[in-house]
Amino acid sequence: MGLLDHRDLVGQLIEFLGASHWYVGFSGGLDSTVLLYLLHRYRKENDAVPALSAVHVNHGLQVASNDWQHHCEAVCRTLGIECHSMGVNVAVQGSGEEAARDARYRAFAELLQPGAVLFLAHHLDDQVETFLLRLLRGAGVQGLAAMPPRRALGAGELARPLLDVERSALQEYARHHALEHIEDPSNLDTAMGRNFMRQRVLPLVNERWPAYRQSIARASAHLASAAPLLAEIPETVCSVMGDPGLALDTLTSVTPDVAANRLRAWLRSRGYKTPDCASLSEFLRQVQEAKGHARPRLDSGQYALQRHQNAVYLVPRFQGTPPPQPLQLFPGHWLHVPGVGSLSLLASAQDGLQLATDDNVELRWRRGGERCRPIGRGGSVSLKSLLQEMGVPAWWRDRVPLVFFNDELLLVGDLVCCESVRGAVVNGRDWQFVWERAAELC
Repeated sequence: MGLLDHRDLVGQLIEFLGASHWYVGFSGGLDSTVLLYLLHRYRKENDAVPALSAVHVNHGLQVASNDWQHHCEAVCRTLGIECHSMGVNVAVQGSGEEAARDARYRAFAELLQPGAVLFLAHHLDDQVETFLLRLLRGAGVQGLAAMPPRRALGAGELARPLLDVERSALQEYARHHALEHIEDPSNLDTAMGRNFMRQRVLPLVNERWPAYRQSIARASAHLASAAPLLAEIPETVCSVMGDPGLALDTLTSVTPDVAANRLRAWLRSRGYKTPDCASLSEFLRQVQEAKGHARPRLDSGQYALQRHQNAVYLVPRFQGTPPPQPLQLFPGHWLHVPGVGSLSLLASAQDGLQLATDDNVELRWRRGGERCRPIGRGGSVSLKSLLQEMGVPAWWRDRVPLVFFNDELLLVGDLVCCESVRGAVVNGRDWQFVWERAAELC
């Protein structure tokens, strides 16, 4: 194969000519520098190419991080390309490399507008390393499919046009065109799994099997073709509060392997990373063996799963808790309550609360001992029993807003209307209580 040229990417790039904007992830390293120049040259020769911008993410983890950002911005100025520099906060818990990657992809996803595409410079050697590292971690079929050439990201799409190109071809391109690029010293640290694989293991493999890159890429492609056949996405069920989940029998009526595949496929369909194999297996064991009201839980950091009644739900990651003191809510106004959501009284022709415009209701939260007479039930019931009867998950019960008027409980969130001896709830209503929950809903 001759020297790499931007024309070699025509087959991969032509699919994205209809994009609203092209972005290229630009760290300043060898790989992303070569990709930036290839895309720049391709665009100069093709008027149909959308506007091209570079995206540099400053993780702030290296002493030279700001110098690298300045280098990337200078390169882009030379090429006449807009450079978006974004700083991120990397919360290192466990693998610093993985935490930086997660922060970087979140920044990419927030940047991409509908129809935009982000090009990343992952190449054939990266693909092989990813396959082997996942194999050594015991990954399943989906994991061993390694990196897809394209996938959704945020409101746009991610693309990897260099997955068939070896690292040596990028190195030769950079030498031929005298491209300046950053050398990250952490790439020499063999304490990191990928660096150890790259510097110590694969050179030995290459001595015996020089075509290993193509062979492993071919195996990974076969697995990628098979993965959709195994990744049946189960139907989502919803709790009474709107939490998305999976019916319990979806996971308990099949073998553990099938249950794990179903749960992984469902999580991926919602944009979540799948848990490690050991954690997932233990969670499913507890789910399958749990009796009565047991509530097995899996917390991955990014999300949590918990059994409630006859399903396993995604538990909301609430930001804050309701205040201990009551809050006043006036007709036509709204409040945002941390860990609860937005609450308002809106004018409505439907059944609601009859209130004067200068009246107000009081919002409280469960403290114990509250009782309600649900309309049509013909008797009083404790709030605790009512929430349990309705199937409200435990994580919501202390967050359901209780609407009081003159110390009388009128509404249990937007779930139950209570009879009112003072006549605050009557026919021909004026105001509707609206609760927009602070959570991912079905």
